[in-house]
Amino acid sequence: MALVFRAVIQFVGLLLSLLGWVLAIITTYLPHWKNLNLDLNEMENWTMGLWQTCVIQEEGGMQCKDFDSFLALPVELRIARILMFLSNGLGFLGLLVSGSGLDCLRIGEGQQELKKRLLILGGILFWTAGIAALVPVSWVAHMTVREFWDETIPEIVPRWEFGDALFIGWFAGVSLLLGGCLLNWAACSTLTPLASGHYAVAETQTQCPYLENGTADPKP
Repeated sequence: MALVFRAVIQFVGLLLSLLGWVLAIITTYLPHWKNLNLDLNEMENWTMGLWQTCVIQEEGGMQCKDFDSFLALPVELRIARILMFLSNGLGFLGLLVSGSGLDCLRIGEGQQELKKRLLILGGILFWTAGIAALVPVSWVAHMTVREFWDETIPEIVPRWEFGDALFIGWFAGVSLLLGGCLLNWAACSTLTPLASGHYAVAETQTQCPYLENGTADPKP
């Protein structure tokens, strides 16, 4: 039962990590980190992502324009690009490493210690990927709140608000952290039932010759 429970925890942890990794990739390229609603023209909405700015019109659809220069971006968007790429890369490595350490795989059945280390390393990679996703999302959200309540900006000037990508990014970071925690917990859980089973088999095999001869097992 304990082995089945460990396998289920590993599967759930890997599934959460996979979900967080996919959502982090979507967050990276989704042009909805910030939204801007114009009171003067309610039929037109502006959105901003890490790569482009888009305008959504009820009649003309959505038109996007890529940023001309990386250095011309605000510092939070520049750092966000780097950290989101780092999160995506670490998440991919975590999937490869932790997937190789699952107990349900037939590969490396006799190398339980190696599988345990792979699970722990995969969990650490997912932790780092989750933090790398949460930092830029939270930073952009913080700067959006500061600019929204900045009293030096005239009230007539439209203010940016939270976009859907920020919420997806928060969910992605939390999923990566939870997945890494489950994988590390499963890896660090004791293997007492498995060890006891080995000892029981070994003891039975030792006593078998004496049982076949009809003699008692001599005690040292």
